[in-house]
Amino acid sequence: MRRRPAGWDPPGPVPPGARGDPDLVPGPDETLDCLAGHWRIFQLRRGHRYSTDDLLTAWAACDAWTGRGRDPAAVLDLGCGVGSVGLLVLWRFPAARLVGVEAQARSAALARRTARYNGADGRVEIRTGDLRDRSMLRPDERFDLVTASPPYLPRGTGRRSTLPQRGPCRFEDRGGTADYLGVAARHLARGGTVTWVHATRYRNENVATAITAGLGRIRCRPVVFREGRDSLITLFRAEPGDGVRDDPPLVVRDADGRWTGPFRAARRAMGFPA
Repeated sequence: MRRRPAGWDPPGPVPPGARGDPDLVPGPDETLDCLAGHWRIFQLRRGHRYSTDDLLTAWAACDAWTGRGRDPAAVLDLGCGVGSVGLLVLWRFPAARLVGVEAQARSAALARRTARYNGADGRVEIRTGDLRDRSMLRPDERFDLVTASPPYLPRGTGRRSTLPQRGPCRFEDRGGTADYLGVAARHLARGGTVTWVHATRYRNENVATAITAGLGRIRCRPVVFREGRDSLITLFRAEPGDGVRDDPPLVVRDADGRWTGPFRAARRAMGFPA
């Protein structure tokens, strides 16, 4: 179990934890790690684990609602994996409810256990299945905020990991950005926003796909993991309308390897030590 840094006082509610439930104790191939504030997350020791990409995707999704005067009530996380992005958003918006759609049964089960451990299972529903299957979401379901982490690589374009979960997380085994954004646009509530992350080298393709899906008002913010290097990922935010805007890069570490002020602020906003 990863422990919080000495002297850091986590924000937010204290979860009920395992409460004697053996299913809420990590198994021999699992870890129970800090997620946000006091919340924790179940993950495989050797599998797909949450990353800075997930943290920044959740932060960008929440930041899109800053200054609106209300919080999103309904959140949809497409390809939710172990639940890191969706549950980070839920931690930030304690009155919201979350629906996650995940094709890998093992990942979906971990996300459900995380929700139970943190006492959020009453407002979380993780549905196991392919997001392209229209039976995953009722036609009338609408969401104020949709998040997504589409795979970055078309099938056959890179080395495939043999570890559990990782292959489908990186490669378009069950669709790509067009599928994710098509579902997002179909189930977006009036006034809602869609936030996703993708490889910067596919920035133009992501913009064109969003416009085709009817999400034409787009903001793109590249992420630079170390000052002076090229951006590897970009955070996209879109909604119906027109106009593409490129925001200045978010730099994670300066040239000396220290976290930058904007990255520290993003961590603080999402319940991480900064």
